[in-house]
Amino acid sequence: MKHLLIDTNIYSSAMRGDKAIIAVLQQADEIGICSISIGELLSGFKAGGQEGKNREELEAFLDAPRVTSYQIDENTADFYAEILNALRKAGTPIPTNDIWIASVAFQHGLRLFTKDHHFNAIAGLLRVEL
Repeated sequence: MKHLLIDTNIYSSAMRGDKAIIAVLQQADEIGICSISIGELLSGFKAGGQEGKNREELEAFLDAPRVTSYQIDENTADFYAEILNALRKAGTPIPTNDIWIASVAFQHGLRLFTKDHHFNAIAGLLRVEL
């Protein structure tokens, strides 16, 4: 579990001090986060009462040496299309943003660290289990 991609809920839980999640993150050589998760976080910050503080914490996290920010590109879009079509055929839809997050994990060969069980519907996706 050296290279992880964290879902939005993992970042949020870690910032709330979830010891089990923090322990997993401390063992990782690299912690990846994708631009989709960053967008979800920023949206949540705007809806809350501590946007400035939350943005500063996120910036500090993103600047950490073990953290890599992954962007969406055309290759990611290919993975997205494959996953979406497989989910449609199986009749197991999941939220669109989560398909993008899974696409980044596949594209970069990362294990996804998430609390969301609907990612189980994506065949071949490597996940970190608590």
